[in-house]
Amino acid sequence: MEERTELETIGEFGLIERLNPKREIRNESTILGIGDDAAALKYNGKVILVSTDAMVEGVHFDMVYTPLKHLGYKACVINFSDIYAMNGTPKQITITISASNRFSVEALEELYAGINLACEKYNVDIVGGDTCSSTSGLFISITVIGEVDEDKIVKRSGAKPNDLLCVTGDLGGAYAGLLVLEREKVTFKANPNFQPDFSTYEYILERQLKPEAQKEMIEWFKENDVLPTSMIDISDGLASETLHLCKSSDVGCELYIEKLPLDYETTRTLEEFKIMPDVGALNGGEDYELLFTVDQKDFEKIKTNENIKVIGYITDNSQGSNLITPQNTTIELRAQGWNHYRKEE
Repeated sequence: MEERTELETIGEFGLIERLNPKREIRNESTILGIGDDAAALKYNGKVILVSTDAMVEGVHFDMVYTPLKHLGYKACVINFSDIYAMNGTPKQITITISASNRFSVEALEELYAGINLACEKYNVDIVGGDTCSSTSGLFISITVIGEVDEDKIVKRSGAKPNDLLCVTGDLGGAYAGLLVLEREKVTFKANPNFQPDFSTYEYILERQLKPEAQKEMIEWFKENDVLPTSMIDISDGLASETLHLCKSSDVGCELYIEKLPLDYETTRTLEEFKIMPDVGALNGGEDYELLFTVDQKDFEKIKTNENIKVIGYITDNSQGSNLITPQNTTIELRAQGWNHYRKEE
């Protein structure tokens, strides 16, 4: 009998490695394939970045509380974020939409209103795509094409011992927003006349429903002559992304819990749900901030930017990847963020 391996036993990234073992590069124009935030292709001296992300109803979004305009905007932004994570600039997208007859023409126009708004804000062109029917709700897949100068491309694999480990913005907000939306969904199902009050959760709800990509940070790097040694965007949680970066660079890290940047509203909401704020910051996901490393010589520059927080430093691979508690206790860093194939309890 043929052996059967369950998807949950290897997870999303294990599946990617299983389906895409290290392959021979057949074309000179392919300079970076599977394994980073975007593929990199070289044409006429210019590096073209390509990335694809899909969003599936019932997996990535819930129509009970997700406005279609916000969904279209978010679908674009999470793709743009992959290009910025390579220190590039998104230029074009193609869009594939599969929708059931539950959705009207007007509903899909609302979805596209969000897509158009994101493309206008980030100066990106829509250049093609596909539409087809679906028997199970809504599916959106966007392929983004970007550019970067060859000597400015930043990969996950460039971190080296003693580099500073940095993050933009604050963490855990999108996860806190999701917790609030899921709680109100349960209440609404029990009482359809219920009208939730979201007035004290505006920031975290925006972080979940309408995130932004870090365009301004990439522009700041260029203006201040800072080139990160490695970089990744935070979609699956800080802990998970840190481990990806360390694995790609063959290094370890020391990450300080007390340095994690948390917004007051995020902290208050996570505590409301009896979740330690640092746990939410490490494992929540969907923040779409940038996690990056820089040489220590750039510290004087980055410390002038209030949007950048130094949360640790890179070590030799032999030292492992660790969390350092406020009591100076060392704990092995583990990823407990989003995994598409984890079996629900």
